[in-house]
Amino acid sequence: MTDELSKVFAALADPTRRDMVARLAVSDATVGQLAEPYEVSLQAVSKHLKVLEDAGLVTRTREAQTRPVHLEAEVFDLMTKWIERYRRQAEERYQRLDVLLAEMNDGPAVRRREDDKPRRKGKAS
Repeated sequence: MTDELSKVFAALADPTRRDMVARLAVSDATVGQLAEPYEVSLQAVSKHLKVLEDAGLVTRTREAQTRPVHLEAEVFDLMTKWIERYRRQAEERYQRLDVLLAEMNDGPAVRRREDDKPRRKGKAS
């Protein structure tokens, strides 16, 4: 998993590739269509696509004379699971920090149950 995840993050480290992925999230495109907004050769775009393909982020199919590039969204599930695990850990740390800060400001939090209420002196019930 780590090797696969490393390839994905490395592929997305380049802003041009991230932009291509964002555009492919909207719809499939050919190499020529992907190259349009950039001032680079088709060969350079093909190299970017090769990196994305090696990371499992895109696939190319053949439709008549064209080879559309398709985004493989399932790869993002792998990334999301990895990120979510660390987000949960960070959230737990923040919650512990909130409790510690509250105790520092207000003193230790005392939780009382109903049967722990102070009883009145005097009459027995």
